[in-house]
Amino acid sequence: MVEEKTYLELSEEKSHKFYEVTLNGTQLSVRYGRIGDAGQNQTSSFPTPEKARVEAQKKINEKLKKGYEQAIQGVRKKRAVTRRVIEEDSAPTSTPTSSNKKKKSSTTPSITSTVNVAPDRSAPLLWKFDTGASALGIFVNPSLCWVGNETGKIFALNHSGEVHSKFKLPEGVKSIVADNDWLYAGCDDGNVYDLSGKTPRIAYEIAEDVDIYWIDIWDAILTVSDAKGNVTTINHEDESQWTKKSSGYRGWMVRCDDIGVYHGHSIGITMYDWEDGKLIWEKPTHGMINFGWQEESTIYACTITGKVQAFSKKGELLHTYECDRTIYSCATAENGKYVFAGDLNSIYCFSEDGKRLWKLATNCGAPQSMQFYQDRLYIVTHHGFLACVDVSEAAISAALTGNLPQTVSFTAPAVSEISATNLETTSDQTNGVMVECFREGKDLRIRVISHGYNPNWNCQFPKGIRQEGARYLVDEVRKSQNGSFYRAYGNIRKLSS
Repeated sequence: MVEEKTYLELSEEKSHKFYEVTLNGTQLSVRYGRIGDAGQNQTSSFPTPEKARVEAQKKINEKLKKGYEQAIQGVRKKRAVTRRVIEEDSAPTSTPTSSNKKKKSSTTPSITSTVNVAPDRSAPLLWKFDTGASALGIFVNPSLCWVGNETGKIFALNHSGEVHSKFKLPEGVKSIVADNDWLYAGCDDGNVYDLSGKTPRIAYEIAEDVDIYWIDIWDAILTVSDAKGNVTTINHEDESQWTKKSSGYRGWMVRCDDIGVYHGHSIGITMYDWEDGKLIWEKPTHGMINFGWQEESTIYACTITGKVQAFSKKGELLHTYECDRTIYSCATAENGKYVFAGDLNSIYCFSEDGKRLWKLATNCGAPQSMQFYQDRLYIVTHHGFLACVDVSEAAISAALTGNLPQTVSFTAPAVSEISATNLETTSDQTNGVMVECFREGKDLRIRVISHGYNPNWNCQFPKGIRQEGARYLVDEVRKSQNGSFYRAYGNIRKLSS
């Protein structure tokens, strides 16, 4: 039996995908995904070769109607992806002593005290969870701790370290960010996935030529920073609004709020206006920025020179917190009461005014991201751990004398990749909000048709599952903060006819 293979590709501004159909007698195999990846496989059997051929041609025709074309595999290459580099052998920056401390500059509001408290002591880890690969994405809320690693695995744990849910995305997870009750994962495949339902959905697709470093989202507006120093905003319909080039490159920091966008790069921090990308202010930092954090009125940037610098959102330098070597992440307690930072193998804690309070070893790698929640500091490391550190005053006092809790260790369970386009169907129209897909020019849009909603507003809804004329039931539909569109929230089911 001769195997017949049809290979198709779709190349648009932001989407570069392949679809391969293989027919072998009564066996029909379909392989699909982003160009350059192995993709996902589906195999079906049919009673006769003729029925298998009819089904194969049906699938091919469906893709051709959507714009796919015959192609030669391997001609188009996979998108560029930059992994974060942890310098295992980098020399520490000099630790100032009484004879070489830097003097306070008239242009620097404050310089940290460099009291080096118990550098050979370990941090009080309550538990650690081994994801199996370097981890960069983290988000913590009152019920769950989320972690994503560079193989695409995402786990949601309770605050005791036990797995609540798990799934695998097609590519590595760079960041996990929240936008009110929505939770998103930015991945190396160029997609940003909405994690608010039980199945991840593609919410945004980033252009193929963008080497993504970091993302943030505010009121459904996605901000993306990249390797070249560009920052881009994308609206709720996955349409680019503006792109600006900052004076530096390697944008490992982007944060946003209702005021504007804060972009950290190789030279410093640049603030842009939301509406048109107008430059508001730009300030230099002590070296390339590796990570950024924000509170309501303050932006924190950590650098390769071992500094964490705090700026007001008006661009004023407030404090500089000095560590002993390259810093990979930072975070704060509520309203900046404490400032935390992580280097190759340690966690630092400073008071708000810049005094170093302690430095303790992680014993599980460099904290690539971190988040504080209720006297706990949660870190994800380049060795693949999500760890919970007790940073209460009592626990730290004990740790500084060598008295540590027994760390509970967990290993990640097996997890399978899931499809972001699979949909449940239902005929029950009572349990949820009904939306409808319609065509507006060349675009497919979503509007709410349940009673009590404005039918003239569009609704943010995953593009990958939109089908003209189809109706869907979603758990909730909520108004955007700016009051001009709706947002689908929770699980989505397709209404059967």
